[in-house]
Amino acid sequence: MKWIRTILFPVVPIYYLVTSLRNWLYDKGIKASKTYDFPVLCVGNLSVGGTGKTPVIEYLIRLLKADYQVATLSRGYKRTSEGFLLADDSATADTLGDEPFQFYNKFKTDIKVAVDANRQRGIERLKALVNPDVVLLDDAFQHRKVKAGLNILLTVFDKLYVEDWMLPTGNLREPISGAKRAHIIVVTKCPSNLSETQKKGIVEKLKIQAHQHVFFSHISYSEKVYGRGKELELKQLVGKKLTLVTGIANPIPFMEHLKNKGLEFEHLNFPDHHAFSAKDIKLLEKQELILTTEKDYMRLKNQSRLDKSLFYLPIEFTIDNASSFDTLIRKFLAT
Repeated sequence: MKWIRTILFPVVPIYYLVTSLRNWLYDKGIKASKTYDFPVLCVGNLSVGGTGKTPVIEYLIRLLKADYQVATLSRGYKRTSEGFLLADDSATADTLGDEPFQFYNKFKTDIKVAVDANRQRGIERLKALVNPDVVLLDDAFQHRKVKAGLNILLTVFDKLYVEDWMLPTGNLREPISGAKRAHIIVVTKCPSNLSETQKKGIVEKLKIQAHQHVFFSHISYSEKVYGRGKELELKQLVGKKLTLVTGIANPIPFMEHLKNKGLEFEHLNFPDHHAFSAKDIKLLEKQELILTTEKDYMRLKNQSRLDKSLFYLPIEFTIDNASSFDTLIRKFLAT
């Protein structure tokens, strides 16, 4: 696939010009962005996939749910439904998409979860139906028809957006200059021992604007794995005949963590947001013990034939200087 991206390099200037023109039209007000008189907070990125948006949304939910009526609004990538959909007890990963269903599965008693590719319509329907205090937009940084009050931009430690190329050769959805719209930039998936000197070097690379704040975060893995009505210590899987099943953009950090814990496994690697087919399920039924990500578990949890063998390993977003980050979020909501 890399060679295909290389030979498509002549397309990059065209993509750059088209996305730059689109941003210019919005920046100049020629194309209209809608603003709101209540808090709308966007979590997104410049690149396609794999920056860690889901853990950040979950962090914000935990931060705010005790004091505010929170609603999340996602596109619902690869869902089978269309238009606006407000999650209820009939919702599945197929009707909502795996990530929104994960939000609903974990926080359904505390928040409202909705999907709509048309973010303006989605926000309006949410206000009409449930009137939330704050709307969290998932993966909407490029949806300029909505102007969020606060933009949180994510970039991965080992592939900063300033080190990437535009599509189709690279992974950037829009030019690097688009980062200027962000109020907060979070460098995700950092090593836990990242030094202050390294942080300073990254801040210099990103060429931060005066209005922007930068934070560094890493992923923490649970010491337990969970299945339907059961849990195990991760160390109990050492020495077991284990199959790792992933349908995420970058499974390498997950794999390295398991290896560092002494686990050996066969890896079945599927594309990001993979919709598991009957053939896939038949293959998984033959596996003695399956470990997967929480996102993939949302698509597999209703397969009763996997009940005894299927487990997932939760992850959690941990941010350095969390008190300052939390204060910025609360200050935005207050004003």
